[in-house]
Amino acid sequence: MSPGRALASGLLVLFASCASRGEATSLLGRRLEPLPLSPERRAELTADLRAAAREHRAHPESEEAAIWHGRRLAYLGRYRDAIAVYGAALERFPNSTKLLRHRGHRYITVRDFPAAERDLTLAAEWTRGLDDEIEPDGAPNALGIPRSTHQSNVTYHLGLARFLQGDFLGALAAYRRGLDLSRVNDDMLCATSTWLVYTLKRLGRHDEARSVLAAIHPDLDVIENHAYHRLLLAYRDGSEESLEALLVDLQPTSTEFATTAFGVGHEYLVRGDRERARSLFRRILDAGAWPAFGHVAAEAELARP
Repeated sequence: MSPGRALASGLLVLFASCASRGEATSLLGRRLEPLPLSPERRAELTADLRAAAREHRAHPESEEAAIWHGRRLAYLGRYRDAIAVYGAALERFPNSTKLLRHRGHRYITVRDFPAAERDLTLAAEWTRGLDDEIEPDGAPNALGIPRSTHQSNVTYHLGLARFLQGDFLGALAAYRRGLDLSRVNDDMLCATSTWLVYTLKRLGRHDEARSVLAAIHPDLDVIENHAYHRLLLAYRDGSEESLEALLVDLQPTSTEFATTAFGVGHEYLVRGDRERARSLFRRILDAGAWPAFGHVAAEAELARP
């Protein structure tokens, strides 16, 4: 059997096993299924997936082909299938920090935080001291300019995996390294700074959080992470009015709402208004955008004792 046909046969077995389990179970016990897509968007993403799968079958020796096959599966909400593709590819490329980075991301999506941390810890260790590189976008921003880097994505997701488990000291270590890597542009600076501020505040290090916020100002060159940028500016302002204004006119089912509402709720949490925070976290869950990190984080907070 050719390598391409062997790859296809093995992945079919993995996909069948993954499909029987659904995509994920929330931290509160709810079964999570792929979100609905418009017919037009589904057709577009399906065509992209078919092209990526053909490329992967034709070039099973290509690490990049495996990565894009997994990414295209994930864009259709097939996260466990994406994890299966990355796992199969890691048998061929066991030292691939890129495969570990993408699998770690999708382990977070399906709420397997320890597995995510294992993958991302290895990727962080194996990239330390190496040159970083811009990571291609699968869902380009409005200007079509990729903003994230491989290593900043590794540390961002590693910090998140630890934060979601309540390991705030571990998250702090990841985000401190990530902040250095994120100075490549203001989008990554805002993304990493937001989670670093959350982490510092959970540890009671409010002076250090203010020091991070001091680098944030309104005229940063932000192309895609506007929600994070607005949250950071509201934290600098510090008023309740600036926080509440962030939630006006947001589409509840959007990732932007999940991101923003979690950030506002988290600020209420660290200020001691636990019930107001939990009310916002429940609104995020009711909206249903469960793959969004803000939704995952809201689940984690509601699941804590």
